[in-house]
Amino acid sequence: MSPVIQALVRAFRSLTRGDVIWHLVWPGLASLAIWAIMATMFWGSLVGGVMGWLDGWDWLGSWMSDSELGAGFIMVLVHIVIGLLLLPLVYVTAALIVAAVSLPMMLEKVAATDYADIEQRAGGTQVGSVTNALRAGALFVVAMLLSLPLWLIPGLGLLIPLLLTAWLNREAFRYDALMMHADRDEMKLVPQKNASGLMMLGVGCAALGYVPVLNLFAPAFCGLAFVHYLLEALQQHRQSAGWVVLDKAS
Repeated sequence: MSPVIQALVRAFRSLTRGDVIWHLVWPGLASLAIWAIMATMFWGSLVGGVMGWLDGWDWLGSWMSDSELGAGFIMVLVHIVIGLLLLPLVYVTAALIVAAVSLPMMLEKVAATDYADIEQRAGGTQVGSVTNALRAGALFVVAMLLSLPLWLIPGLGLLIPLLLTAWLNREAFRYDALMMHADRDEMKLVPQKNASGLMMLGVGCAALGYVPVLNLFAPAFCGLAFVHYLLEALQQHRQSAGWVVLDKAS
């Protein structure tokens, strides 16, 4: 079984625990509530602003003025693009909540039972977790905004946010997954050695963000999968280096 599939299976198994399942649910619901309120308040103004911006393009504005059908098509396209934009925003908000609040709590519970044999070297801190999550979220939003014009190209409106969300998953969750057990050098080295696997895991989790209902729970599930993937990678890294693994019975 590949490490990515193994991490996903272990994450699913962790969800059967009562002390973990709550942290799967609440970040997505909180994020959905936040963006539902925002959409209700600002949807009309946002659509109007985008349409006004597009109307300022000489060739496009003239075409929309001359063609009622064309203007209607652009209006529908704008609604779709804004709707597609909300999906990753709901996801990124939930991911930041998971990274900063719920994942450290889940990590402590999961590590105590599944990875008790890995020595804890505390290379990260809660402050570092929050800082890392905010940095990743800010870069994600900037990249999303800069890529918006490309969303009008068919297909890229799905591909770009998928890849950016995969990047966010990797950047936001790798710190939290290792902060209890890895030292500072390991927190850099282990993700570097497993960069391709982390990106694959990030893409798989990002795809869940487009599945109705599942997208509410995808960030927390993704965080758990990164915990399992990276702690297993850390364990293998130490074993290959000849370091002693703690005895569970000790």
